Amino acid sequence: MTVAEKYALWLSRAVDDPDLIPDLKAIADDDNEINERFYRELEFGTAGLRGVIGAGDNRMNIYTVRKATQGLADYLNNRYETARVAICFDSRIKSDLFAREAARVLAGNGIAVSLFEELQPVPVLSFAVRELQCQAGVMVTASHNPAKYNGYKCYGSEGFQMTDDDANAVTDCIRRVDMFDGVKSADFDTSVQNGTITMVGADLVAKYLDRIAEQQINPGVCAKGGLKVIYTPLNGAGNKPVRAILDRIGLAQVTVVPQQELPDGNFPTAPYPNPEIRQAFTCALELAKTVKPDLLLATDPDCDRVGIAVRQDDDYVLLTGNETGCLLLEYILSCRRANGTLPEAPVVVKTIVTSDLATRIAEKYGCEMREVLTGFKYIGEQIGELEAAGHPERYQLGFEESYGYLAGTHARDKDAVVASMLICEMAAYYADRGQSLLDILRRLSEEHGVYCHKLVNVQFEGAQGMVAMDNLMTFLRETPPTEIAGLKVLGTADYQRSERRTADGEIKTINLPKSNVLSYELENHAGLIVRPSGTEPKVKGYVTATGDTPEKAAEVAALLVAATEALLSAK
Repeated sequence: MTVAEKYALWLSRAVDDPDLIPDLKAIADDDNEINERFYRELEFGTAGLRGVIGAGDNRMNIYTVRKATQGLADYLNNRYETARVAICFDSRIKSDLFAREAARVLAGNGIAVSLFEELQPVPVLSFAVRELQCQAGVMVTASHNPAKYNGYKCYGSEGFQMTDDDANAVTDCIRRVDMFDGVKSADFDTSVQNGTITMVGADLVAKYLDRIAEQQINPGVCAKGGLKVIYTPLNGAGNKPVRAILDRIGLAQVTVVPQQELPDGNFPTAPYPNPEIRQAFTCALELAKTVKPDLLLATDPDCDRVGIAVRQDDDYVLLTGNETGCLLLEYILSCRRANGTLPEAPVVVKTIVTSDLATRIAEKYGCEMREVLTGFKYIGEQIGELEAAGHPERYQLGFEESYGYLAGTHARDKDAVVASMLICEMAAYYADRGQSLLDILRRLSEEHGVYCHKLVNVQFEGAQGMVAMDNLMTFLRETPPTEIAGLKVLGTADYQRSERRTADGEIKTINLPKSNVLSYELENHAGLIVRPSGTEPKVKGYVTATGDTPEKAAEVAALLVAATEALLSAK
């Protein structure tokens, strides 16, 4: 079917959502826009669906959601005699509608559904899948993307996002579904009445918060201290659970940014609701002029990531995901060793693009460091392996540089609720001893060396974007650099070929799943890792620089960033 034929089909059939036909008519004379919406179907990958909201095969709408859910239903019915799926949604535009439509399709295929009554964070979905003994989970969210996006993540029975084999099996099922005529759907109210769809309320969320409270390292430290915090949920799903857990641990002085308190998928005061960037803290920083808190805390719309800013004199310093993760690791391990609760053979898990400073900290406390591919599901797998071996207590912390952390085994995905609790507890603990988080960072640098990390993003938009990204990775794979920013390449790791090659030609096998990632080990403990994003049309370059001082490390990092930008623009 041609693009024009698809467009005409949608004009005649896309009537179930009143927004779609006007949307299609508005682009009637825009051939480029029509092509962009219909040149392909929105791809279902290991991260599920993610795309711009609107009409078309290559957009997020009730039809693409229904088709994906029919494929999921076929996959589940092929594998299980009976199945149950938990569904959560965040504050994004149409998230509640998409969740409801997914529930209707699953019910229409004889699959039981546990649908949450109101928006919830990603980690609640991860917790619910295992707590309710579900065979799968669906989270309707586009994480920290701008307001025009939405998405649909699929989880397996273990509580983490589907890994490659399962996602590929679901994809095969989806491809066989006709979007308009191949979907089975049940009436929502009837399905609730007959029990096929069960609404999940506050009781399960309370159980989740109970499990998080168990992760306190020094209970009572927040209640006796005077820590002042400004919190912003960035108009997302974190508002209720984060405030509830901070109240439970006794943190009395929490001020919520009023403009960003309530759910709003338009994100009017934070066009990029991403706690990795300073712009997301604009309202919190303005409020800080009068409140003068010790700490600023921001969670993204689906509340699986958290960013912080720490007071320094009259200003606030935003910490990176690597810095916050290493601070949490030092806090957890040092306190557990001091109070005698660090288990034998403790385990820490990080992704390959996360700071090696974490490895140095883990070594100091006798922890095994496990490195996994980018994607929190791989951290979740490690927790599952420890649990299957009968030693879940060995797991101490898992984190990735992109502001995702998980302490505890209650979930299998990053959890900004438990991370927010531990960050505040950590800040109160050190404040009680006359130290700030910045003081602890300086001590870690003095003890283990200065690490400076930068992220380079190169966008590949439009219909040709995916092709250009593939061409770039092929070029880099076939034409490996021998130096980057004047630093000699000592070794190259190709995770797609599962091999690590030194400059003198020695080859070693990488025992991780195949992934389209290239890693360059450079002189002076520097490095660069290149990978296409799994959720956005961009290629990412993860830069690591070291130095005797922060200034020297930053100087090397700047040179590496410039060289990486040039390398990722190669044709």
